[in-house]
Amino acid sequence: MINNTTLEILAVAFGLGLLVGLQREKAASEIAGIRSFPLITLSGALTGLLAQSFGGWVLAAGMLAISAMLISSSIIKQSKQYDAGITTEVAALLMYGVGAYLTVGNMALAIVIGGVVAVLLQMKEPLHDFVRKMGEHDILAVMRFSAIALVILPILPNQTYGPFNVINPYDIWRMVVLIVGISLMGYVAYKVFKEQAGTLLAGLLGGLISSTATTVAYARSTKNSPESSSLAAIAILLASTVSVLRVTIAFAVVSPTAIRQLAPPLLVLFALMVAISVVVYLHRTGESKTIPEPENPAELGGAIIFGGLYGLIILAVAATKELLGDSGLYIIAMISGLTDVDAITLSTGRLVEQLRLEPSIGWRLVVIAIMSNLAFKVGAVAVLGNRPLFYKVSLTFGISFIGGLLLLFFWPV
Repeated sequence: MINNTTLEILAVAFGLGLLVGLQREKAASEIAGIRSFPLITLSGALTGLLAQSFGGWVLAAGMLAISAMLISSSIIKQSKQYDAGITTEVAALLMYGVGAYLTVGNMALAIVIGGVVAVLLQMKEPLHDFVRKMGEHDILAVMRFSAIALVILPILPNQTYGPFNVINPYDIWRMVVLIVGISLMGYVAYKVFKEQAGTLLAGLLGGLISSTATTVAYARSTKNSPESSSLAAIAILLASTVSVLRVTIAFAVVSPTAIRQLAPPLLVLFALMVAISVVVYLHRTGESKTIPEPENPAELGGAIIFGGLYGLIILAVAATKELLGDSGLYIIAMISGLTDVDAITLSTGRLVEQLRLEPSIGWRLVVIAIMSNLAFKVGAVAVLGNRPLFYKVSLTFGISFIGGLLLLFFWPV
């Protein structure tokens, strides 16, 4: 079996190398970029592993080899004779390390590293195209997420404070990293696929980034173009459908031991909304070629606001459970779900995982929050969109709302 610690070391090395390589690629570095830096950090990690068996000289030799490549590449760059990239050289050095590791380490791990190298080498053009499509604002979004996940999170204290013993700064910020990370994946996908985006992709990406923001953006877009109401309704419905799957995944992350009780009713609601989406999509008119520009999900201010909201809700849920019993929790879920379902989902999931809340109550709180959010979106469409869009969204969300009510009243406790 592959040692989990070793895998974590290599995964972190690859991720950090990819992060720095992304920045260098965007800065048009002629020496090393989005493929070379991951290879260099993997080389460092692998020589470190080899040094545990062969001695520190292996690590020193690897450092000298990388230094020699960088110096020679810099000299060639000065002479401008040809492209001074060192990807092939570093890949060769890394594969030498893989061969050596086969004699002392795990064969499966060596195969994994070799596969990663081959994929990086093969994906030269797709990776370069991906970086070219990203603007400075997008690179800044990635760097801000790196600060949120790699700089702020590790320095926060991992202990509980305050009344009811539920406020943990590290845990709160970890939930921020989770939600911002999911949203950022959708944002990056938007940047990659926006030129080929249709209505289906618009809704899927909108659900990953923010279904509420997607609803507002599409509702506004129909004010001056009533003919787009059908497409806007589909995108809004798809975004909300994906958001149900998104909160189910969030439940699985924060409350893995209770996911068998938490997930089934949410997946039933998701399946109902998928069925509605399919029917509406098959009866669409026209096709969307553009997606409204989403906001950057990695803004530090937005992350702090979400962290504060999550902390407030987890404290409110714990206090209400203690002082008022289960009935008061449903009011909190209804209020918190109006504009954001993630915070109540994560706070509920954590309390379920800590055995401070029954799973049967936990998923019901999230369903109520989802229903509250659907109602809020209908209101937003009524204010910001046109009448045809309002009718379509009211009908589809109304059916979903009824499905949620049936789950609340008839699903086994």
